[in-house]
Amino acid sequence: MAGRFDGRVAFVTGGSRGIGKGIVQLFAEEGAKVALIDVNEEALSETTSELKEKGYDVYSKVANVVDAQQVEHAVKEVYETFGSVDILVNNAGVIRDNLLFKMTDSDWQTVMDVHLKGSFNTARAVQQYMVNHKYGRIINISSTSALGNRGQANYATAKAGLQGFTKTLAIELGKFGITANAVAPGFIETEMTRETANRIGISFDDLIKASVANIPVARSGKPSDIANAVAFFADEKSSFVNGQVLYVAGGPRC
Repeated sequence: MAGRFDGRVAFVTGGSRGIGKGIVQLFAEEGAKVALIDVNEEALSETTSELKEKGYDVYSKVANVVDAQQVEHAVKEVYETFGSVDILVNNAGVIRDNLLFKMTDSDWQTVMDVHLKGSFNTARAVQQYMVNHKYGRIINISSTSALGNRGQANYATAKAGLQGFTKTLAIELGKFGITANAVAPGFIETEMTRETANRIGISFDDLIKASVANIPVARSGKPSDIANAVAFFADEKSSFVNGQVLYVAGGPRC
């Protein structure tokens, strides 16, 4: 049975764990050749091995999205290996949470660099191949934190910036058959939210319970929930959906 993404090539940043891994797995299961980059060499190696053991076509490389040359080199290698770069998912992210008066210059700049500069670097690198092929899907991973969140002045700002970046890409690239959209997750059970629990000094189970209490569907999110939303935007049939932000949070967001 043919998959939705047979013959497509998906490039996912931060694809070795959490939401990124869930996205990579869905694309691979539905027929895409997958490329993932990450700075976590151990996790990248483990995820790559898992995918290859299942018989999937995989490219992986340790690369930092903040370094434009590393990104451009990886994208070039993916194109030369698979013959196209059809889908980009800008998922790589970090948190450096703190209240504003405690937040350091490094806390601020690190988050800006990874989320904003990183997404800029990868989008700029892939667009030339997409333009030449007159086809592309760019999906940026934002967050409900873009609406504001205590202790996340840096992260909230970066994720809001990604939404503006997304809408601008949609305007500039639409005429080339390229769409750009964003998925904004709410509370998702990942290594990153586990780090949040550690930071605030509670168990991960307690953080999940506290979060679920405010989610209308009465459950926490899983990486697969975000992967399904990403797949909708990445689908060839979604060509008239462009410049949109989809909040995937178990309830409405303004």
